[in-house]
Amino acid sequence: MERLRWSRPWSLIVLAATFLASAAVSRAGIAEYDEHWQKRRDLAEASARAAYHPDPFNVTSSFNAAVHRSTSARREMREKKDKKKGKRGPCRATNPIDKCWRCRKDWATDRQRLARCARGFGRGATGGLGGPIYVVTDPTDADVVNPRPGTLRFGAIQTGPFWITFAKSMIIELSQELLVSSDKTIDGRGAQVHIANGGGITVQFARNVIIHGLHVHDVKHTLGGVMRDSPTHLGSRTKADGDGISLFGATDVWIDHISMSNCEDGLIDVVQSSTGITISNCHFTNHNDVMLFGASDSYPQDQVMQITVAFNHFGRGLVQRMPRCRWGFFHVVNNDYTHWLMYAIGGGKAPTIISQGNRYIAPPNIAAKVITKHYAEEWEWKNWVWHTEDDLFMNGAVFQPSGGAIPRKIKKSDLVKPKPGSYVTRLTRNSGSLSCHPGRPC
Repeated sequence: MERLRWSRPWSLIVLAATFLASAAVSRAGIAEYDEHWQKRRDLAEASARAAYHPDPFNVTSSFNAAVHRSTSARREMREKKDKKKGKRGPCRATNPIDKCWRCRKDWATDRQRLARCARGFGRGATGGLGGPIYVVTDPTDADVVNPRPGTLRFGAIQTGPFWITFAKSMIIELSQELLVSSDKTIDGRGAQVHIANGGGITVQFARNVIIHGLHVHDVKHTLGGVMRDSPTHLGSRTKADGDGISLFGATDVWIDHISMSNCEDGLIDVVQSSTGITISNCHFTNHNDVMLFGASDSYPQDQVMQITVAFNHFGRGLVQRMPRCRWGFFHVVNNDYTHWLMYAIGGGKAPTIISQGNRYIAPPNIAAKVITKHYAEEWEWKNWVWHTEDDLFMNGAVFQPSGGAIPRKIKKSDLVKPKPGSYVTRLTRNSGSLSCHPGRPC
């Protein structure tokens, strides 16, 4: 690890300057940029500055330490003994995020315990903690101007913390993109909830959101129009592109145990100075552009972006962008990459990408063995920081690292090594939406 060095290309002074830059802010769906949206944008920028961690390797080390605790030798020996005796073992959870809540029989009556469980850069996300439990009973989405009580849209736009659950399994076909306000948890545990065949989920200029336990697939573009985004405000929206989940100027967001496939645009887009994000325990299949972190080469404000991608399974039918990154700092750790058609991880504009303890199984195509794609000339990307440690490379997979100007060394004592890629099948065993039943561990 002596070779891993970080030049801190964005100091706090540079970071502050990016927020004062004169570049126009994209409106991303907002047809009328009125006082309401200007205020939300200003609050979002303040939240991003507060969430930004000046030494992100502290966060990666803390994450890796939690993985080591959850996979201790003593715990593994106990589970092996239980397996030999024909027992299921004390708990089916296999990583530190799941072990925080899944082993408890009372998860359905103590749902808000989930708010303690985020790890990585999204560790600050508590969602609707402390707010009322709101139950979705109506899967329709007919009125986006005055949403009906009992619908998902009604709960998502309320002011203050709300913990949103579902009375039963349902398919929700959103007539327009779903705008989620700050301090919300969308908790699909105990039901099979599909967001499908309509609009996707948008978190725009909002903070502190948890999205958990959903199926999101076959999302289509929506044409926009007048819709409500809070109890006291409505306005006109332009076309939404068809992303499954879109984070725009969003801070402290945790996306966990989502099954995603086949959306018209991206599965997950994180753009416009969004930061403090963790994407974990998800299962991705059948899609081209999977995840985009930073949408523009001309938006240096995305240097504030810090994202953890952990315990996910990148499965059948995926092509590229797992993720594609710009500008920020990205910890890609203990994921299972079993399929890609072009490449797995790509990026431009000098992102820092720390790949640790992943399993990469290359496709049979000899032209697609390289995991990484650098959107720059070699003389440029050789100066970026793309690092691989304890990754498992199979079927000829190749990670092309880089390491540029190094004014500061990272000491071994400052870092916790990741769990190696050979553990990935265990850590990602329960990726995607779960089948949970009240009164039993999930």
